[in-house]
Amino acid sequence: MDLDAFTDVHRAQWDRLEVLTKRRSLDGAEADELVRLYQAVATHLSTIRSVAPDPVLVTRLSDLLGRARTRIAGAHEPAWRDVVRFLVVSLPAALYRIRWWSVGVTTAFLVVALVAGVWVATTPEGLASMGPPSVQEDYVQNAFASYYDPGLDFAAVVWTNNAWIAAQCIGLGITGVYPAYVLFTNAVGVGSIGGMMAAHGELDLFLTLIAPHGLLELMSIFVAGAAGLRIFWAWVDPGPLPRSRALAQEGRALVTVAIGLTIALAVSGLIEGFVTGSDLPWWLKIVIGAIALAGFWVYTIVLGRRAVRAGETGDLSADHAGDVAPVAA
Repeated sequence: MDLDAFTDVHRAQWDRLEVLTKRRSLDGAEADELVRLYQAVATHLSTIRSVAPDPVLVTRLSDLLGRARTRIAGAHEPAWRDVVRFLVVSLPAALYRIRWWSVGVTTAFLVVALVAGVWVATTPEGLASMGPPSVQEDYVQNAFASYYDPGLDFAAVVWTNNAWIAAQCIGLGITGVYPAYVLFTNAVGVGSIGGMMAAHGELDLFLTLIAPHGLLELMSIFVAGAAGLRIFWAWVDPGPLPRSRALAQEGRALVTVAIGLTIALAVSGLIEGFVTGSDLPWWLKIVIGAIALAGFWVYTIVLGRRAVRAGETGDLSADHAGDVAPVAA
């Protein structure tokens, strides 16, 4: 095939297609012409690739067809709209739907932590389980307070660690075991440390250092655990849906929670990195932590209720999730 002759014959079509792709608006006839030219140029490109694959011409026609395809099929809505929808609709809807699971996990965590703390603080064997007296004394007097080293690096480390724990709770939630194990071990750990601090007369130090960031941080972990257990429950009791579809819907919605919790944990990390170990009055630190926690719940309840009433679940939109077969309830 003579490539120059082929180009001369079809150049007018290529140029016309380029003109149509650049126009801001097309009437009906021009839209039909755009589709016809797109099909014709796609055939031209296929012919050139198979017979005389000139790199420059192939690149030009590929780029032209790409822009024409976008004009015909339409481009996805701007990314900032996706971000706004995620923050205002999808995330609060997903959080709102598991609010009672989150409350249940919070209650269970606090009960376990309280039992562990009382056991360590009031029984010799409980206190002995925390290590030799010298180790306990060093931890109470030095290590616990010195851990909270103000700064961006410390905040980043805390955020990364907690975000990873939250993601694991949700990602491995279908096992039912992993989130329960993480929550139980953390409850025992927090309660035991609090009990040891109380036994050494430093319960006030424990509370003033853990409360500013811990209110939002622990709540984020509770929500992650609740999301993981909710995925497990979708497998146990899928309701009227096929089990695979129920798992897919809950999984997509609760991955939304995992992404959203990274934001909450980032806020908690900033509080832990710049407020907890700072020289601010203890009451102000706790107020800051309480405001962060209240903001989380106001966001969840106010925006979440509105989104759920509008039919949102936190799942992907139909365009992104794909079509599914209807199921009779």
